[in-house]
Amino acid sequence: MKVTVWNENLHEKTHPAVLENYPGGIHGYIANFLKCDDVEVRTATLDDEECGLTNEVLEDTDVLIWWGHMAHDKVPDEIVDRVQKAVLSGMGLIVLHSGHHSKIFRRLMGTTCNLKWRDDTKERIWTIKPNHPITAGVDETFVLEPEEMYGEGFDIPEPDEVIFLGWFNGGEVFRSGCTFTRGHGRIFYFQPGHETNKSFQNENVQKIIKNAVRWACPIKKNIELVCPHFMPLEK
Repeated sequence: MKVTVWNENLHEKTHPAVLENYPGGIHGYIANFLKCDDVEVRTATLDDEECGLTNEVLEDTDVLIWWGHMAHDKVPDEIVDRVQKAVLSGMGLIVLHSGHHSKIFRRLMGTTCNLKWRDDTKERIWTIKPNHPITAGVDETFVLEPEEMYGEGFDIPEPDEVIFLGWFNGGEVFRSGCTFTRGHGRIFYFQPGHETNKSFQNENVQKIIKNAVRWACPIKKNIELVCPHFMPLEK
């Protein structure tokens, strides 16, 4: 299985706490806990040529993990087109935290993907689909503190499944883990992962991302689509 972890890698240059929490950057940290005998991981960032997402890289990627926050608009539309085509052709996509506002996620959802938010809160995540492959071995409930609050309403289309729910100490709730299918590709959105917090160090969070990679991995990719053209949705 071949996984590419994409991250803007910009907070790492301006917020010392990010590198303190995640040596090597968020992308490097996630890549390190994903690596195992049958998982080959590469990383890519905004500063790489073609954002590190060349046609060759995407053709050699089974699952793409996406973390973005402060530079969604810096990702060229031609790269978004390329990633969209790869997902529709079967590549898995895992979108983390503030990646909900990335061009690629909004493109694939066809909505604003807006939500409510505030920082420095306590979150309790509940596993509500204990028989789902992504929840295998995950505790029924676990706490992340601090974590950034994301609250409903979350402007996304109806998910295929909601498998995690988040509750915050201000009373807000959120669909913290949702699955979607677009074309031949599987998509998982997972809410935790604010850059100055330590959520990616949490054992349950790591297990969820590992499970999601295996769930999203295609049986086969590069299926010839009926329509080979991919028109961006209106903004």
